[in-house]
Amino acid sequence: MGFATDETPSLLIDFLQKCGGYAVIDGGLATELERHGADLNDPLWSSKCLISTPDLIKRVHLDYLEAGANIIISASYQATIQGFVAKGLSVKEGEALLRRSVEIALEARDVYNDKSSTGSWDVRQPPKQRPILVAASVGSYGAYLADGSEYSGDYGDSVTKETLKDFHRRRVQVLADSGADLIAFETIPNKLEARAYAELLEEEDIKIPAWFSFNCKDGVNVVSGDSVADCASFANSCNRVVAVGINCTPPKFIHGLILSIREVTTKPILIYPNSGETYDGIRKEWVPSTGVAHEDFVSFVGKWHKDGASLIGGCCRTTPSTIRGIAKALSNRPVNTTE
Repeated sequence: MGFATDETPSLLIDFLQKCGGYAVIDGGLATELERHGADLNDPLWSSKCLISTPDLIKRVHLDYLEAGANIIISASYQATIQGFVAKGLSVKEGEALLRRSVEIALEARDVYNDKSSTGSWDVRQPPKQRPILVAASVGSYGAYLADGSEYSGDYGDSVTKETLKDFHRRRVQVLADSGADLIAFETIPNKLEARAYAELLEEEDIKIPAWFSFNCKDGVNVVSGDSVADCASFANSCNRVVAVGINCTPPKFIHGLILSIREVTTKPILIYPNSGETYDGIRKEWVPSTGVAHEDFVSFVGKWHKDGASLIGGCCRTTPSTIRGIAKALSNRPVNTTE
């Protein structure tokens, strides 16, 4: 399913209508890769598996599709050409791995659709065919630094908008031509990086749509301290951005954030929070004591949808079980195709 940029706003709305007024985004990738035995203690994080265990990535994509996801996000969040080169690969090899991240997701979609059409997932109750999109993930500059700065938005005075554009440019070009349906700019920590992305989309005449998803520290501000309303208002002004929202943010903040975003955008609102746990950028691990139980996370879904979110999923530390719960909760909501 490809999108032409002059029609992108209506096309995402069309997709949501086909899904019944809402769409389910997948859940945490790294969480599942680790559960299956992957060692992600590496600057490349989950994108390390593009080199070592690509079949494992496909397996996780399939798990999320089977759980009910309408949108699966490629394993390219921390995949950067600069990062691959630092591991000893060539620029050409790095670009090939970026493309491969999307190809794996596309292959998973094909496998799922084939099995759904034949009923081979479960002979007793074959899953219903549903619209599925593949989003190419672009993580922030802070994700590449692997120092936790995507959770603070503090890049220092030496990092300018031009620095960020130069860093992201080639990766965005490659992913835009990879066969993905859209680009997911994820965990955006500040307005500066959002501006860099927006200018890149225009300068490079990117032909597929994008969403902007911000990382927030409370119910009002993104992690850098920039107002989420200001960030969302800026995203709303970008023609090539078709949805705006929040990811990797504790569930307890989502209600207020949706209300703030709803005030400044007419575009679909997406939210995929983390489990509520806190990431320790120094120790490079999640602190579990502040997390919410799976049942509590899913119990918020109906309210988030009522608040105005039409694309809902999970981020770090959420699982296919979480996504299955989200899909079930949303399927029990009244159909609303006007969002």
